Amino acid sequence: MNIVYLEHYAGSDRHGMEYRPYYMARRWVQAGDTVTMVASAWSHMRGKNPELGGVPYAEEDIDGIRYFWIKGPQYEGNGLGRIKNILSFLRGVYQYEKEILKTGKPDVVIASSTYPLDIYPARHIAKKYGAQMLYEMHDLWPLSPMELGGMSKYHPFIVGMQIAENACYRHSDYVVSLLPCAKEHMVEHGMNPDKFICIPNGINREDWERPVEPESVPYQEKLRQYRGDGWFLIGYTGAHGLANALDSYVEAGEELKGKKIKLILVGRGPERDRLCRKIGELGLEENVEALPAVQKDDIPGLLAQFDALYVGLQRQPLFRFGVSPNKLMDYMMAGKPVIFAIEAGNDMVADAGCGISIPPEDSHAIAEAAIRMAEIPAAEREAMGARGHAYILEKHEYGVLSEQFREVFRRGKFSGNQ
Repeated sequence: MNIVYLEHYAGSDRHGMEYRPYYMARRWVQAGDTVTMVASAWSHMRGKNPELGGVPYAEEDIDGIRYFWIKGPQYEGNGLGRIKNILSFLRGVYQYEKEILKTGKPDVVIASSTYPLDIYPARHIAKKYGAQMLYEMHDLWPLSPMELGGMSKYHPFIVGMQIAENACYRHSDYVVSLLPCAKEHMVEHGMNPDKFICIPNGINREDWERPVEPESVPYQEKLRQYRGDGWFLIGYTGAHGLANALDSYVEAGEELKGKKIKLILVGRGPERDRLCRKIGELGLEENVEALPAVQKDDIPGLLAQFDALYVGLQRQPLFRFGVSPNKLMDYMMAGKPVIFAIEAGNDMVADAGCGISIPPEDSHAIAEAAIRMAEIPAAEREAMGARGHAYILEKHEYGVLSEQFREVFRRGKFSGNQ
């Protein structure tokens, strides 16, 4: 198959997020497919953006994937600068179509960005060459800025995005959704229900098979000392933002005073300094501790040091369509039992039988779950963790997910498409 993958924010092991398109494409290449990844040379998500100098586009081979970088203006936040970046990328796909298609006539064209506007250049290419057209939906736009940002459905930006979203559902041969419960919404906006396919977020197994040098594991001595002193360690790793609802996690320490249970936060983010101050102001240093962030490669070794792990998010109506947080999959791959404090249309922890599910933003529920988890016999906690690990390998490993994509490729064009 010759695959053209339009993903504005695509990253790689060299550049950082977004990883999903890279892990998918790498496996397609290993299976014998040709993949051209079309992406903007500037993304706020990447740790490192490619340097194009004075040229408008550039090609780069990464693990057999042909990256086609389109120069775009830098931006911060979600204002006019980001809109200009989006428009420059879309314009570039049209302008450099001949160069993008240097590998020949495409068999499959994938439109895959947070926003739905890339359906237009993707459909143009797919229709011109008779290729299968796939739309990969990450987030529901424009519903996200409407529900999260309070934007009116009559705002010109929202109206334009809604027209584009409807076009994605009507004109794609198949719609690949990362959200398991979004089918009804898509049907309401014009999608034939037979087009819906859920291929969720995934995990890269190779990240967990690299040998870990014991002396290089972050905070190993500190955590080993805690365990030696009889502490039951519950960890949270990742972003410290409002969406992560970490106030309730910290406040749970109030009910753990006098108990040998320690809640540990590892990461960075805009709320970290405030949370650190809160720990001190509430006098929770004995039961709650915040540690600086670690590198991505250090996560497997770090998670292995904890007895259980915590993940939570603020209540959001959008979560009715389902969630698949990367953090949760890391926890389950680590083989640890999980305290899951997210209200959503799905619950991977309950499905896998690998932990305790509780309401979000509830410090009392977190404290109770922590106490319950500490009282569970070690062998039972180990079995919980093993179930979570097996669940992720069966349903969320990128080797499995990439093959699900290839099965969609083999279906060809949707016979009832408009």
